[in-house]
Amino acid sequence: MIRLAISLCLFVLFSVTSARSFVTTRPGPVDSFLPKPKLEGAKVCSYTVIIKTSCSSVSYTRDKISVAFGDVYGNEVFVKRLDDPKSRAFERCSSDTYKITGPCMRDVCYLHLLRQGSDGWKPENVKIYGSSIRSVTFYFNLFLPNGVWYGFDVCNGLANGKSSQSSASDKSSQPIIASVAAM
Repeated sequence: MIRLAISLCLFVLFSVTSARSFVTTRPGPVDSFLPKPKLEGAKVCSYTVIIKTSCSSVSYTRDKISVAFGDVYGNEVFVKRLDDPKSRAFERCSSDTYKITGPCMRDVCYLHLLRQGSDGWKPENVKIYGSSIRSVTFYFNLFLPNGVWYGFDVCNGLANGKSSQSSASDKSSQPIIASVAAM
């Protein structure tokens, strides 16, 4: 009986740690968010970001869409502009997939989107996965306000306290502009 209980506990622990993570809190505006300075000597990893646009969004948007996501240790991926006005990205009821490289991180615990323009846009969800992290899905399903970083931070207030970024006095650091490729 004890052996069965231990086996069951190990199975549950393994299932929880390897399962997909779904963020179910509500997104909100992110006060005074600035992309983090570039981490010198950080190992580079590849991430896949899938953004699904809601079926109740505008037919398509020409707005500029930026994304930033990271882990509790201050590792962050920032892409200043995901959209390509010629590709008609972010059409209603569609999914857009991007391959993004940036610093390697532990599990993603925050994601912020920025929309700039006059068309409007309603993302349904954003999925992120990579070889070094568990996949995670952030659910928006609301029209993003214009010119405001908006999203999630489920790092329990630790994202700023555990930062491994370079010091603020290093003025030569530039924000990380991750390379991105639409798929």
